[in-house]
Amino acid sequence: MRVISAISDLILPIVIVYILSCGYNKKINVYEVFIEGAKEGFKIVAEILPTLIGLMLAVGILRSGGTLELISKAAAPLVRRIGFPPEAVPISLMRLVSSSASTGILLDIFKKYGPDSFIGRFVSVMMSCTETVFYTMSVYFMSVKITKTRYTLAGALVANVAGIVASLTLCRCLWG
Repeated sequence: MRVISAISDLILPIVIVYILSCGYNKKINVYEVFIEGAKEGFKIVAEILPTLIGLMLAVGILRSGGTLELISKAAAPLVRRIGFPPEAVPISLMRLVSSSASTGILLDIFKKYGPDSFIGRFVSVMMSCTETVFYTMSVYFMSVKITKTRYTLAGALVANVAGIVASLTLCRCLWG
């Protein structure tokens, strides 16, 4: 365990020294390149900021307006039949949009059921197996100005469902 801790403490300094030495060997002014990259980063943030604000506003409305609870109650009979915990419906939906909002729901589940409960373990594994599809697509596609997403959304949603199913299956096998 000490070896892993020592390695994790040294990874970042090693990477920084490696980048600086590569730049020095190739006679690149690393500082100037860093500053140019930071300027481009600020421009990209300014371009995608309205999209991020819109997403965060939608998340706030969904959480505070009780929409997630209504959807959960409506879906409860169906999801129970397929063996899916109804308590996980809000986090499954919110995970598509916002990682921070889904983390807030995760913490609410931990407070109510405990992190070592089946539902606590399931949503923890699910958070690791799914992605914030709409957030990621909006940020990446807006930053490089992609307008035709083709099959990206459908593929990402299928992958998310597969992650949820795999999480549930794994947790059922491990913790019944």
